[in-house]
Amino acid sequence: MASRTLGTTTQTLGELTGKLLVATPGMGNEQFDKSVVFVCEHSAKGAMGLIVNKRAKGMALGDVLEQLDVDVAGHVKGLPVYFGGPVEIARGFVLHSPDFQSSLQTVNVGMDFAMTVTMDVLEEMGKGVGPENAQMMLGYAGWGPDQLENEIAQNGWLICEATVELVFGADDSAKWALALASMGLDPLTLSATAGHA
Repeated sequence: MASRTLGTTTQTLGELTGKLLVATPGMGNEQFDKSVVFVCEHSAKGAMGLIVNKRAKGMALGDVLEQLDVDVAGHVKGLPVYFGGPVEIARGFVLHSPDFQSSLQTVNVGMDFAMTVTMDVLEEMGKGVGPENAQMMLGYAGWGPDQLENEIAQNGWLICEATVELVFGADDSAKWALALASMGLDPLTLSATAGHA
């Protein structure tokens, strides 16, 4: 497996798959301010991830499903929709627990997470019988070859383990601070020149 040396850190291609990227204050990109991104894929071609802590403003899951002519159970209507990232913002992605596997296409990411982009997961979610844990996102975060590695080397992102509790269980407004805490970092002590942890 190929590896690259980034400053004092060596990242192996693929090793970020299934991890969380935590934006540092020094990133300088408002779209990713205090973002927590679940990395779905990391390879020589680049990386793809989904922001797990930013809700799409003024949008609920019931609204999206009704636009897609999917029947919606009452308790599902008010569930949030997330801003998954600035790329292809009209495209939907569902990050979920692996208890749901689409007959069309589900990508399993490690033992605890899966991603599906086909309608069948939305239909099951609309009925209230979909995956135990799920977040529907519009758009995704994408990086070309070496782009993410360079942003990490420039202290734009910190890397931490993804847990079900953090991704699906924590309050969205607390995920960034909790991700930092999982690395032993206090958000108040981070500056715009934070180093790589």
